[in-house]
Amino acid sequence: MAVARDDSERGCPGPVRAALWEPWRGSDRVHCFLCAHHCRIAPGEWGLCGVRQNIDGILHTLVYGCPVSTAVDPIEKKPLFHFLPGTLSFSLATVGCNLTCRFCQNAEISQMPRDEGRIVGHPLSPEQVVSMARRSGCSSISYTYTEPTIFYEYARDCARLASAVGLKNVFVTNGYMTRQMLADIDGDLHAANVDLKAFSDEFYHTMTGARLKPVLDSIRRLHDMGVWLEVTTLLVPGHNDHADELRRLARFLVSVSPDIPWHVSRFYPTYRLVDVPPTPRTSVETAMAIGHEEGIRYIYAGNMPGHGSESTVCPACGEVVLERQGFVVARDRSVRGCCPACGAPVAGLAPLGRAESPVPDRSREGR
Repeated sequence: MAVARDDSERGCPGPVRAALWEPWRGSDRVHCFLCAHHCRIAPGEWGLCGVRQNIDGILHTLVYGCPVSTAVDPIEKKPLFHFLPGTLSFSLATVGCNLTCRFCQNAEISQMPRDEGRIVGHPLSPEQVVSMARRSGCSSISYTYTEPTIFYEYARDCARLASAVGLKNVFVTNGYMTRQMLADIDGDLHAANVDLKAFSDEFYHTMTGARLKPVLDSIRRLHDMGVWLEVTTLLVPGHNDHADELRRLARFLVSVSPDIPWHVSRFYPTYRLVDVPPTPRTSVETAMAIGHEEGIRYIYAGNMPGHGSESTVCPACGEVVLERQGFVVARDRSVRGCCPACGAPVAGLAPLGRAESPVPDRSREGR
């Protein structure tokens, strides 16, 4: 991908040698196998992500140590409802993405290298990231807002340092990574929320510039690695909300594990998809009903504040185990990660993975 570049605003470290690439068939082109696009990049050009460049026959990342956004969020905002519930997560992102979703809610930063030919951010080393996370009282670091795969070297180095001091690491991801990338971070990635955007190749091709199968492969690999996994699907009216497609999606999740929580989110017009109306609430509820029929044990409505599904209920008896109000855990009734009424375990909460400190009171966060 050859576009004009303006790096005058970057204020960040220079290019850093990338991981997960090799020379392409003895030429000065490089084969990047960080993500499922497998870009073959000529000298001076960039991969589809817009942030990895072939410089004199060597692949470099242009966003190492260069986040464009940092924040302290409730872990529930990722969304992760069964991993360290009620705790804070230090969140960061660089510009860039390996997908071109027409409905991207963070397109201003995810598509900046592609749409504007710019890479911006502020310098922040992995050591500083971990220090800030600890000072902020966070239990984890989330690599989010854009796509963590495209700033993998930075995320990996932060994750290794975080693991060494007891912090957990979270990817909020489109799942378009390779088995090599997942093998490389194995042991330092503890949870992930994967966007399973649809269950058809046509949707992935026309709406995101990608394919379905690599995402399904990543979901299976993450589960097999022991990474705590939750999945989000944004329902776009008329595009991925057909009942038969949703049923096939739900069956796939159950085939991996019925304990994978599924977040079904409401779409709002944005970026390059402004001619589609918001998702009717009834469509979200229909999708949730299909998921329950197919055997998914934990399903939550997204972008629907106040919906009755915000809380976690015991799949065995229906008792409320974690009561939520928005992204805040208002009441934790679990007993060693189990239902207080019938004693059944709640996936992700027991026996490991809970924060050692009590659920903090963040009722004043205003989220």
